[in-house]
Amino acid sequence: MSTRWVSRRGLGALMGAGAVAAAGGARAADTPAPTPRPKAPKTPFSTTEAYDAAKVPAYKGQHKDVYAYIDAHQAEHLENLRRWVRQRSISAQNDGVQEMARLVEADLKALGFQETAIVPSSGHPGVWGYLDQKAKKTLVVYMMYDVQPIEPTGWSVDAFAGELVDDPKLGQVLMARGATNQKGPERAFLNAVASILAVKKKLPVNLMILAEGEEELGSPHYPELIAKYESRLKTADGVFFPMNSQTPAGQVTMPMGVKGIWYIELETRGGPQGGPKEAEVHGSHKSILDSPVWRLAHALASLTTPDGNTCLVPGFYDPIRPPNLEEQRLANGVLPQWLADEAARKDALKVDRWMGGMTAEETLYENLFNPSFNIDGLASGYTGVGAKTILPHKAVAKVDVRMVPNQTPAQLMKQFRSYLDAQGFADVKITQLSGYPAAQTTVEAPLVKAAIGTFNKYGVTPTVLPRLAGSAPYYVFTDTLKLPLVTAGLGHGSRQHAPDEYMVIRPKPGSKVAGLAEAEKFYVDLLYALAEA
Repeated sequence: MSTRWVSRRGLGALMGAGAVAAAGGARAADTPAPTPRPKAPKTPFSTTEAYDAAKVPAYKGQHKDVYAYIDAHQAEHLENLRRWVRQRSISAQNDGVQEMARLVEADLKALGFQETAIVPSSGHPGVWGYLDQKAKKTLVVYMMYDVQPIEPTGWSVDAFAGELVDDPKLGQVLMARGATNQKGPERAFLNAVASILAVKKKLPVNLMILAEGEEELGSPHYPELIAKYESRLKTADGVFFPMNSQTPAGQVTMPMGVKGIWYIELETRGGPQGGPKEAEVHGSHKSILDSPVWRLAHALASLTTPDGNTCLVPGFYDPIRPPNLEEQRLANGVLPQWLADEAARKDALKVDRWMGGMTAEETLYENLFNPSFNIDGLASGYTGVGAKTILPHKAVAKVDVRMVPNQTPAQLMKQFRSYLDAQGFADVKITQLSGYPAAQTTVEAPLVKAAIGTFNKYGVTPTVLPRLAGSAPYYVFTDTLKLPLVTAGLGHGSRQHAPDEYMVIRPKPGSKVAGLAEAEKFYVDLLYALAEA
């Protein structure tokens, strides 16, 4: 394992006050441009050991009577998935959300959950369910029942019709909004639960389910739901999030954590700082008026080096800890596949090179262990066809930071506010739209080993990542409840948040992707594997 990892920790301290101040949008016109950033210190790994998930013993249990029941009831199980995706539940538009919550609760009641409830929050409601099986172990199942809005074009079918489509490469797929994110795998898990209960009359573990209807909004009120059941949830042995984890080639990646997110809106308006206050005016008035758009552009530019790749806000990188030994071993285990997939990764992203000319090895480190700072969108003035000469009265930027462990939204808000004020941008408004910290689970947790062992039973040894570069509100489980969390499952789906979202139901002959029946059998085995762990 090479030790060419690059860390940007401590950059603010290294740059010094002069270089930081030089980046500010409020500097005088004759102030020299910022000097080139110094090289960030390297953080070499202290071990070359690589984690090997293949060494986890495969789960050996056989539950042939339950498997047979699953095979015999596939038509019914498929209809359960179709019922879920046919119910609209677009959280951003409050479209069908209440109806979907009632549908989830009704299904839990039908399964025999002794406790069910629609749980109010300051936003969309949650759904609680408890199935007491007098078992020694209890599993919390995280679910989300909301979906993204529908794109105006690009769908081959009605997004809420629950259509079955024959894909020439994949086989028969369920094509609908929510098919893979996340209604399909969640209802497949409940199908597995129903199958065990039908055959065995009892699950090997107790289940607590706490579903939310705001995941696609950043889960702003999920902590309220957790707080209501916190004392009971803490008695569980772990948290499980059902997921279609397979790629089209049948491979599985299993993350042990996620990055956090700080999603904000920066806004500038006319007024005391100049520019029109109430509405756009004719563009010719720029000769005598300030522009909120230029104001926002300079404020944004002050936050990073000219290439946009290093944040200049003092203290931004300071809390970041180096990868611990377990994370290093996991990264070492991932590296060979990461290097092998580099060309495919570039092709999928439609890019020619990595930021700053990084090597593939360096991109793995950056992706796993360093934060990102991104402008998601800019909005102001006229952006339609042709010309319209106006001076806008406001400008807005959507910005996100993907945080690594030890960074927090509160810390970033304080740092960014102080920095913008110091640079002369006290008028720039910062509004937090979403924010939660990173989350991490150890690979040594019994639930994690049970999941890996179940994958190994099916001949699909997972690639175990230290964390995803993306974000999810898992911190409420790992930090608040102190529980390990696993996202796992056989099956393949794709085009989340995009037209023609799908989940494979019956794969083509010879495919290494699991269909609905095999995905359900995986969930059966996982529940028994956890009980025996």
